[in-house]
Amino acid sequence: MNVAYIRVSTVEQNEARQMEAMKKHNISKYFVEKVSAKDRNKPKLREMLEFVREGDTIYIHDFSRLARSTKDLLEIVEELKVKKVNLVSNKENIDTSTPTGKLMLTMIGAIAEFERQNLLERQKEGIAIAKREGKYKGRKKVVLNDEFRKLYDDYRIRKINKTQFAKALNISRPTLDRMIKEYVDSLAL
Repeated sequence: MNVAYIRVSTVEQNEARQMEAMKKHNISKYFVEKVSAKDRNKPKLREMLEFVREGDTIYIHDFSRLARSTKDLLEIVEELKVKKVNLVSNKENIDTSTPTGKLMLTMIGAIAEFERQNLLERQKEGIAIAKREGKYKGRKKVVLNDEFRKLYDDYRIRKINKTQFAKALNISRPTLDRMIKEYVDSLAL
């Protein structure tokens, strides 16, 4: 089945240009939504991804209609790959059912990974310089104080849940999990 995903960013925008570009593809079903790319909640996109089956082809006008970032695009493409669904982009002229289309997406993925690794390397170098100059001390360590112990007792008897516990201490859930583990380990000694 040929399926089209059409997205415009605002209610005022018109999807006619994208619809016109899809006419040549013999589309059986359209998924149209008016939502900004930065909005992660795209109901029609989710609906389409659940609707398509092995052997189907999704047509889009261009990659920016499908995803905001390369990372998001590659996640969607991977989801489609697992379902054995092809993707065709008019503007970029990429068809994942062809060897060239697969190569192009692989290259996009490699470039995205390269950019990510470079960013992490630059971040590491910046932190090392800041540490050497005494400007970076790392994250302030959260201590197991009386407030923590009182909240832990409330948590243990189910007066509060983990989310409330973390919020009361103004820390993240993973940090709370680490603190609870440290605290329980210290009690076992």
